[in-house]
Amino acid sequence: MEAFVVSALKYRPSTFEEVVGQESITRTLQNSLETNQLAQALLFCGPRGVGKTSCARILAKQINSAVTQEDEDYSFNIFELDAASNNSVEDIRKINEQVRIPPQIGTHKIYIIDEAHMLSTAAFNAFLKTLEEPPKHVIFILATTEKNKIIPTVLSRCQVYDFKRISILDIQKYLAKIAADRKLVFEENALYLIAQKAEGALRDALSIFDRMVSFTQGNLTATTVADNLNVLDHQTYTDLGYFIFKNDIPGILTAYDGLLQRGIDSLQFVSGLGDHFRNLMLAKDPKTLSLMEVGASIKEAYTAATTPLTPDYLLDAITLINTCEIGYKNCKNRRVHVELCLMQLASLHFNGEKKKAT
Repeated sequence: MEAFVVSALKYRPSTFEEVVGQESITRTLQNSLETNQLAQALLFCGPRGVGKTSCARILAKQINSAVTQEDEDYSFNIFELDAASNNSVEDIRKINEQVRIPPQIGTHKIYIIDEAHMLSTAAFNAFLKTLEEPPKHVIFILATTEKNKIIPTVLSRCQVYDFKRISILDIQKYLAKIAADRKLVFEENALYLIAQKAEGALRDALSIFDRMVSFTQGNLTATTVADNLNVLDHQTYTDLGYFIFKNDIPGILTAYDGLLQRGIDSLQFVSGLGDHFRNLMLAKDPKTLSLMEVGASIKEAYTAATTPLTPDYLLDAITLINTCEIGYKNCKNRRVHVELCLMQLASLHFNGEKKKAT
């Protein structure tokens, strides 16, 4: 049986052009290489799974090539240290001794220190002098998910690059590209749910994507993905909106009970309901349509659904949902708390008269 390679490794970027959602950082690094203005100590910080280590490896491979313009293998010049398991003063002292030796080929030795925040305070202090005045042939690239744990004296010696969370649409487009490459059948909304669940981390999105492909046997539909991830898709909120807009209190309470039976988290449900009404508000005006992080087909559905609704109604509804979410954690009977919010939503502006709980 052939070994399976997870998508996070199979599709790991090998060039800056392949890095998703970090255009400003990759462009800056490329320009620094082209103009020979790259700092000798770099700090890549940001959330997990957004491309810090990948960018560090790409940069490390290109440094010698950019300087020498030769097509040679400089992998022996790259040293990668996992600070989570090599965080003592002795480990840093070894690096301090190694950096004195110039590279055998090429012009630079590159040290990538991953999870740099795991270094002990003593190790950081032992590293300070080398970071401040490194030999001309050495470049340090530190990567961390917790910038606040890096001591200020180290931060001041590094050129800091802040990686951002990757947008849902960027992740969705990347997953669509992979799905098309693997000739899978997929729905746009199914990939949107995976991207939404990943919360800005592409590595997490690829891990979820692999799991969903196995579960659905290569046929990614919004319904099956939503059921497996235990999240609610656009259609579910649209169906709930039907009861709300028809002032059908029994219908909305029954639908909510069905979601609880499925094991849906109530706070997650309220948060998603707020996003749904926000999207309805954004769909009211073409100027704000671009603020919706959904696919084109779902935008069209929101635009059609929001036509009979007034901005005042949507604003009151969003206010109710927001109040419900704020008070959720302080409420003992949380089911009644959410049901009260749903009943208020289904009674809002009933018969043209504004009715809102005080």
